[in-house]
Amino acid sequence: MNRLRWAWERLTLYLPVLLMGVLAMATYWLVRSTPITGSPAAVPAVHHQPDYFMRQFAVKTFGEHGQLKSEVKGGEARHFPDTDTLEIDRVVILSYDKDGHLTTATAHKALTNGDGSEVTLMGDALVQRAATISTAGKEQPALTFKGEQLHAFINTEQVHSNLPVTLTRGQDQFTADRMDFDNRKQVIALNGHVKGVLFPDSRR
Repeated sequence: MNRLRWAWERLTLYLPVLLMGVLAMATYWLVRSTPITGSPAAVPAVHHQPDYFMRQFAVKTFGEHGQLKSEVKGGEARHFPDTDTLEIDRVVILSYDKDGHLTTATAHKALTNGDGSEVTLMGDALVQRAATISTAGKEQPALTFKGEQLHAFINTEQVHSNLPVTLTRGQDQFTADRMDFDNRKQVIALNGHVKGVLFPDSRR
């Protein structure tokens, strides 16, 4: 039981922060990418049709010292004025922290609302941070989150999934039917059929 509690504390300490950081970065870019247009002389009938496209694009952001901070790539992006939403097909998001550690997020589609307060990754959503070495010289195993849908509320720092999810840290793995995460409270809840597989840590 102590081993289970210790492993779960390790998992919840790192992975939720990773998820929020990647999704917040994606939201920031998506909102900035929406062009500003003037008000039309006459308001036409509203239909769910895109008013602009971006195809086979890649946008990079850099830090003040020229280091690459993030890159967002996609097969196609569409903006829908009636719902003020932006859809991206075959999205790939690369994010580097201050120490140069890479976090990657991919999905068949990403969807954000007009003010960027909500982001959804849909279809084989995967968020992954490669194994790293901490500043104290301690190995940090690779972290991954997999699911069909991940819905993030940026302003309240919450992430939800109503579909099955898989959380992995190194060899340890947890699965659940649903997930709710509150970054401000640092609480993660796995619901439904929850299963966990833990492996002995040879370093302990």
